[in-house]
Amino acid sequence: MNVFILGSGGREHALAWKSAQDDDSKVFVAPGNGGTLLEDHITNLNVDINDFDAVATACKDHAIDLVIVGPEVPLVNGIVDYLAAKDILAFGPTAKAARLEGSKVFAKEFFKKYAIPTAGYQSFTNFEEASDYAKSVNYPIVIKADGLAAGKGVVICNSKEEALETLNEMLNNAAFGDAGNQVILEEFLKGEEASFIAVVAGNKILPLATSQDHKTIFENDTGPNTGGMGAYSPAPIVTESIHKQVMSEVMQRAADGLIQESSPFYGFLYAGLMIDGDKIKVLEFNCRFGDPETQPILMRLETSLNKICMAALQDKLDTINIEWKKESAVGVVISAPGYPGNYPTGSEITLPATEKSNTKIFHAGTKLDQNSLVTNGGRVLCVTALGRDLADAQQSAYQTIQSIEFDGMYFRKDIGNKAL
Repeated sequence: MNVFILGSGGREHALAWKSAQDDDSKVFVAPGNGGTLLEDHITNLNVDINDFDAVATACKDHAIDLVIVGPEVPLVNGIVDYLAAKDILAFGPTAKAARLEGSKVFAKEFFKKYAIPTAGYQSFTNFEEASDYAKSVNYPIVIKADGLAAGKGVVICNSKEEALETLNEMLNNAAFGDAGNQVILEEFLKGEEASFIAVVAGNKILPLATSQDHKTIFENDTGPNTGGMGAYSPAPIVTESIHKQVMSEVMQRAADGLIQESSPFYGFLYAGLMIDGDKIKVLEFNCRFGDPETQPILMRLETSLNKICMAALQDKLDTINIEWKKESAVGVVISAPGYPGNYPTGSEITLPATEKSNTKIFHAGTKLDQNSLVTNGGRVLCVTALGRDLADAQQSAYQTIQSIEFDGMYFRKDIGNKAL
């Protein structure tokens, strides 16, 4: 089977790595990164994934049997619809279904319509109206840009002054471009966050291993939001009773609601949850696998990723008996200095001469420059390790990081501490 992974981050390296474990698979990645380039049985293709015609041409040239779309932008822009019209099988939601991630206003209205538990909110396009509302509420509150902002369009404001400044940046100064033309002011939820990711095929749902992400740049969940600074799996906060509640009140209602909206979902559906005791609320939906949750989850997955995706697309998801390693997994992101703000690129990276069997270094922002591996993004690597428990996996990940070097490298030192 020829599989084509679209994207260039740590998520895509992990997807390609897992896909290539099937004996009968040949894996292509576009554009990929330095890590995918160095993998056996994986080939990088110099294709712009937002140029849908170029993607379709590459599929024909390489006799692709299955496309797996990694990032959200091509999904929201309709790449699955485009490829389907060319009779190319692609795993991911249509543009209509991907509105769950593409528009936070659409998502909040969807939650309300289909009784999916979420925080109270108001949406605005006008700065003065949003400011008047911000002056009338209790703090803290959360302000979100409506559109896609690479995981950074969410700001927790602890005071009226912070809120007014954030609204001015989004609505007047276009801090997030068109994504911030409409904003949501949302009730601040207390509790602990967890990621709940499932493969969805119409009304069939196959939950994946639970995980927990760490969004902020600094330890103890402080500082600005990032795309994710690390994750672990499983997430002890997702108990058996919480799992059942999420499946019935969140995932099934979402899957059924999208069918009602004439946009059945096929792909990875990610619910970002806030868990407070026995109560759950949905912070957001993503229409793709999380990053960095993908890395520890796929380290634990025993079942063929390709077979899962094909079964979903062939409406045979209920025939898959998914199996997981008993070990826990922890992934720690190493970023460039300055991330999530401005950061340098081109710093040479030193990696361990060999990797331990229980450890995998997934690349995100890397490339080869005249045979040297250099930084090429904000999040550079995700060091992921398996262990007999979370503490063991955490120790292995951080031990491996001691053998990695590049100028100004930064990583959080508390990934996994919540669970411990």
